[in-house]
Amino acid sequence: MQLLQVYIFLIPLVVLVLTECMKVVVEWARGGVWHQKLFHPGGMPSTHSAFVTSLLIVVWRKLGIESTEFAIAFCFACFVWYDAMVTRRVLEEQSKLLNRIQHFKKFAEDVGHSALEVVAGILFGAMVTAVGIWFSDQALGCGVFHSLAWFFGMCSHSLL
Repeated sequence: MQLLQVYIFLIPLVVLVLTECMKVVVEWARGGVWHQKLFHPGGMPSTHSAFVTSLLIVVWRKLGIESTEFAIAFCFACFVWYDAMVTRRVLEEQSKLLNRIQHFKKFAEDVGHSALEVVAGILFGAMVTAVGIWFSDQALGCGVFHSLAWFFGMCSHSLL
């Protein structure tokens, strides 16, 4: 817990790993080849979306919503969300078409995300980050209700 207090930016990395594990569980539940989804693009939930959501929340908590760093993190998150839903989806469609018309190289076809996968990633990232912040808050000595206050910027304890 002390580690999260000092290095709160480890939370997005934990979110990244847990989201990849969640992808494996979802693929296993769907009856697919679960081991092929670990650290591969596409799938439910979106790891990119979960990671940038977590990063956005941590920057918000550490530096405030009015900081330049938060504005940069917000723009970065919007770019990643757009890329996951639109840009990589177009790349996926092009890969499918190329695979049909040529036969010497197989391009990956599952690289994009649906809106549902991106939203699931955002929600998963936010929930895991809230839990990580709660653990971090416990290391600071705030009570249970103070944890919510800290998440919303009202806890008197600093992360530094």
